[in-house]
Order: sequence, then structure tokens, then C-alpha cells
Amino acid sequence: MKLNLRSLRLFIRLSHPLPLLGGFLLYGLGSAIASFLGRSLDFGLYLLGQSLLTILQLAAHFSFEYHEPQVESEDFQPNPYLGSSRALGPEGLARQTALNAAIVCLAIAAILVSILLVGGQIPLVAWLVLLLIFLGYFFYSTPPIRLLASGYGELVLSLVIAGLIPTFSFALQTGQLHRLILMSTTPLVALHFAMMISFELSEYARNVKLDKRTLMMRLGWATAMRFHDLAIVFAITSFLVAFINGLPRRVVLGALIALPLAAVQVWHMERIRRGFPARLRNLTIVALGLFGLTIYLELIGYLLS
Repeated sequence: MKLNLRSLRLFIRLSHPLPLLGGFLLYGLGSAIASFLGRSLDFGLYLLGQSLLTILQLAAHFSFEYHEPQVESEDFQPNPYLGSSRALGPEGLARQTALNAAIVCLAIAAILVSILLVGGQIPLVAWLVLLLIFLGYFFYSTPPIRLLASGYGELVLSLVIAGLIPTFSFALQTGQLHRLILMSTTPLVALHFAMMISFELSEYARNVKLDKRTLMMRLGWATAMRFHDLAIVFAITSFLVAFINGLPRRVVLGALIALPLAAVQVWHMERIRRGFPARLRNLTIVALGLFGLTIYLELIGYLLS
């Protein structure tokens, strides 16, 4: 493969940079909660944990791309967050590139784990959470289980990304769990789940062609849309319940700023349900913006509290 600017752009697309950015924010959220509770952060440990997590994310992305069938379609546009990047193929990178990159990432992850083991600084609970993250990522895209085509992948990946990543960061710094982690991540898990359902609308025709049994394929698009709306309502309700039970005021006020985006996301879905022309690109942007903005506002809320 010739190394040139085009190849570099394709490789960056293959890496799925937006989920990596989300991983940075979610990891920071976990440590911000630890700092809010009065824990002094070990920045060396923070950087090692972040590096390990990012490498595992990259390995998962490359593994997904390697095992995902490449279907060329003029109507299919690659999703910037979820789905095939279309970086592989006759006009792109060789399929073997994704496999090689995944192997290299796993090797680097093994080295980082060895460093952490030798240091002996990692609490048992953090190791257990890290193991769950690895298993979730691995079985999401890797045969024979391949959860992304089982109907359960959307929920599992939402739990891993929006729930376990902040939990790992928090446990790494504190050696324990705390109710604030549950109260802060529960709405994010619901928003990520809703976001994945909204993304699957743009991939629906492709998934039908591949007979890829996603949640939307198994339930039908109408039922999946109802699950989307319920997830949004659940996220808002869980924020209110968390506030009643002690979630910091600034965290809740920050989350309220994102409420208009939640309303717009539900409105877009309702338009599609009623048969109006689907503005899938707008829906994708709103769903991604709602999830990302909520993470950011939670993070800022804890840092300012």
C-alpha cells in the first residue's frame, strides 16, 4: 500500500475518530466525578488508563471494519459514528490493513496492561470493569457471537461506551464504585441507545441487503422508533430522579440545556413515522449532538461544582 495523503485520510476514517473523542469525554467524566468527591487524581495513572482505553477502542473499530461485509451502493453514505466507514475496498485500503491494525492495537494494549500490572496500582474493581469493556467490544463485532447482528448489540454497546468507560475511569482513581456514577451514566446510556436506533434508519436498506439482524431489523422500524422515544423519555426522567437523589445542581442544569435537542430528535423521528420525507442527515447530526453535548455539559458541571 502506497503511503500518501489519501491513504492517511482513509486510515483516519477507518479509525472512527468521533467515537474516540466521545471516549475521551466519557473517561474524563469518570475522573471528574472522582475529583468532585474529593479524590486527588493520579495523572500518570489517568494517562495510562486513557491510553489503554483508546487502544481498545481502536482495536474494536478495526475488528468491526475487518468483519463487516463491504457492500457498494450509491445510496449508502458512511455514518461518521456507527457503521462501515467504506475505507476498505478496491478503491480504498486493503481489507488486511484493518486486521493488521487490530492486531497491533491488541499488542500495544497487552504492553500497557503489563505496565499497570507491574505497577500494582490498579484496584480489582477497575480490572473487572476493564474486562467487561474488552468483552463487550470484542463480542460486539467479532464472530461467532457478533452482537451487532443479534438485536442485543445496541444495548450492550451503549452500556459499554456510556456506562462502563466513565465507571472504569472512576474506579481507576478511587478503587470503588459510587451512586453518582450510576446517576450520571444512566441517562447517557439511554441517549446512546436512542442515538444508535436513529443511526440505523440511515443504514436500514444496507442492513436489509446484508440480512444484518440489528434491533431495528428484528423489531421492525415502527417498534424500534417507539423504543427510541422511550429511551429519550427515560433519559430525561432519570436526570430528574438523580437530581432528587443528590446529583449536583450544576450537572442537572447543564443537562437541561440539551433538552431542546432531545425534543428536536423526537420531532424528527415523529416526522419519519408519519411518512414525511426523511431528513436522515439532520437526524444523525441532532442525535450525535445531543449525546455529545450532554456528556460535555455533565463533565463541565462536575468540574465547576
